Amino acid sequence: MLLAFSVAPSGTPSGGSRPTDASVHDAVAAAVKIVRESGLPNQTDSMFTTIEGEWDEVFDVVKRATEAVGQFGSRVSLVIKADIRPGYSGEITAKVDRLESALEEDA
Repeated sequence: MLLAFSVAPSGTPSGGSRPTDASVHDAVAAAVKIVRESGLPNQTDSMFTTIEGEWDEVFDVVKRATEAVGQFGSRVSLVIKADIRPGYSGEITAKVDRLESALEEDA
């Protein structure tokens, strides 16, 4: 399973290096740290973090990341998109590799 998620605090800021700043980078950093420490394959871009693994391990990481972000506000917003393809692994990079190959063929 590939699972892309975005998690951010809202409401009254309650932590971070600048508690009156509207930026969420401290909260996102707390979430990404949990993802990276999980040992699961992962990638982070400006909008989402994608992780690859089995249902239980992926959702455990998302839960812990969401709980970490919850320390930075009175509410948490969580967006999830999953690609569930049993029997496949390494898709976190393989899907992009196939796309790049298709683009090269069209050039």
